[in-house]
Amino acid sequence: MQRLGASRETTWIYHERQDALLCGQHALNNLVQSQLFSPDSLADIALQLDQVELDLLANNNEGGMNSKEYIQRVAGGSLNVDDSGNYSIEVLRAALMNKCQLTLSNVKQESIRSLDITEFDGFICNRDNHWIAIRKINDKFWNLNSVIEKPEVISHFRLAAELEGLQHEGYSVFCVVEIGSLPSICKDEKERDERGLSKFWWKESDLLSGTAGKKSSAMEDPWRNVAGNGMRLDGKPTTRKNSSWLEDETEGMTEAQMMEVAMQMSLQQVESTQQDVKLVNLPEEPSQNVPGALRIRFRLPDGRKKERRFMKDDRVLLLYTYINKESPSDKRLELRAGFPPRDLSSQMTENLDACKLAGECIQCRHV
Repeated sequence: MQRLGASRETTWIYHERQDALLCGQHALNNLVQSQLFSPDSLADIALQLDQVELDLLANNNEGGMNSKEYIQRVAGGSLNVDDSGNYSIEVLRAALMNKCQLTLSNVKQESIRSLDITEFDGFICNRDNHWIAIRKINDKFWNLNSVIEKPEVISHFRLAAELEGLQHEGYSVFCVVEIGSLPSICKDEKERDERGLSKFWWKESDLLSGTAGKKSSAMEDPWRNVAGNGMRLDGKPTTRKNSSWLEDETEGMTEAQMMEVAMQMSLQQVESTQQDVKLVNLPEEPSQNVPGALRIRFRLPDGRKKERRFMKDDRVLLLYTYINKESPSDKRLELRAGFPPRDLSSQMTENLDACKLAGECIQCRHV
């Protein structure tokens, strides 16, 4: 196993904080101690894995692309990434193998259970779409959970108990099995600046001495990209006023409660946006020969298929207006397009051409 021996006085620890729901990306970058993985690179891997799975189904001996399994797989969307940026374990495995020649094995495997857990240098833990990294640095284990303020040290003595506790809470725990080796830790400021944003770095000696202070204001709110009104866990409504709001509201909460608050806020933002759908007038359908007209197909919530022309400069919001007219309901309307299917609610103010929706088949449902 890897032995890391850099001086604590010159060691920097990389700890990305939560941005939206990209904890899978953060866990990987915290594990490798570098800004190595991006949402786009992980989404590309997810798309490749989806395509491999579809190719296997398309070439089966039970109907190929016309088989029930293939049709259900396409209709169900990606199994490897969702529109919020949550990735499957297979995506994380492929990313680590491609970039670092590392693989992830479940600690419950018989070959792993027989080994001393402290002999492994890194762990990835998952529960309910939240990913956590734990990494050995200078012979100490560090909790690099992206929703905590700063890295937290875990003693060798406590590591097994901490991992066992996570499993009791419902986490799946994967250890890093090295075909290559974990990337080295950061030893100086020049190297630090080359590997990631300065606001995500902590000096190990400051963390161990307890003198590490808070980062910049941009770091204080791990859910800073989630906007709109929220609902407190005690049932009282509240409005976000500044970057310190969530820190005050979530003080003392468990990680699961923090995730729930952020998801509630995100959902309320979408619902607030969709309240404006009824206020938009649906213009006449442009004729086929009008310059700038484009065609979009829809699968309605009741299973019907529809097709309509729009202008390329029309906003995505107009699609919600059209579907609400064709299939009225009191439930929230969800539109998904592309592969992997993406939720269009965050693009309502963008035009159809910019969102590349020409010729798309959009899946519609009430939720």
